[in-house]
Amino acid sequence: MRNRLSRIIKPKDGRTVMLAVDHGYFLGPTTGLENLKEAVEPLLPYADCLMPTRGGLRNYIDPNTDIPIVLRVSGGTSVLSKEMLREGITVGIEDAIRLNVAGMAFSIMVGSEYERDTLLALTEVIDTGEEYGIPVLAVTAVGKDMKRDARYMSLACRMAAELGVHFVKTYYCEDFEKVVDTCPVPVVIAGGKKIPEKEALEMAHGAIQAGAAGVDMGRNIFQSSNPVNMIKAVRAVVHENATPDEAMQVFEGEGGTVRKSSTTDENQQLSDRKV
Repeated sequence: MRNRLSRIIKPKDGRTVMLAVDHGYFLGPTTGLENLKEAVEPLLPYADCLMPTRGGLRNYIDPNTDIPIVLRVSGGTSVLSKEMLREGITVGIEDAIRLNVAGMAFSIMVGSEYERDTLLALTEVIDTGEEYGIPVLAVTAVGKDMKRDARYMSLACRMAAELGVHFVKTYYCEDFEKVVDTCPVPVVIAGGKKIPEKEALEMAHGAIQAGAAGVDMGRNIFQSSNPVNMIKAVRAVVHENATPDEAMQVFEGEGGTVRKSSTTDENQQLSDRKV
């Protein structure tokens, strides 16, 4: 367990740059990930950890790639469902072991109609993870009627930690240090929907300064106009304590493939309205 966690969150500084590419499990062909292999391969040298689905891992990621995997093991609904994020277990522990994962990720929905379902399913994943020494990441969300503020993010993160997860992914918010200080396990922030690069770097910087263990970004990297330089810039914030202005210099430097910045696709717009 400790060895796997040390592959995800680097012992040298206690931080991580996770690359989230699991969006297809409920969004389908997400903008920027239409061909996951082409999108991900240039980014892998700069990521500490990759978060895919098992189908994404098997079909798109070279098995010779030496990068720890935190596998998405929850799902069951699509962006079109009225019960979105009523997620259950979608991957058995035996398959996670076959895939040699360093961790498993499961989403919980605190404050929703299906809160109990997701929390009890999470505990099943934790139990099997403990049996085989595989850490579990709780991906926390709150009901659409609840603000994404320190009060509710702290509630969701602390509940997940009390249930036994080994690290937590949540949204950045004002007074984020309260979320970190009241959670006894490492906290990484979700990148969320695509925002301008400078804003994404400011968010990452604010989280790190508040005590976060890192980021788990997806759309703000692979939908960037220059994904390679963006992940380099995020890495500078997380591992080198770069300021947002310093990180923007990395982003604006030479290297990487520049393309037209992606706009949020129709499926993502549906998702943003529901969560």
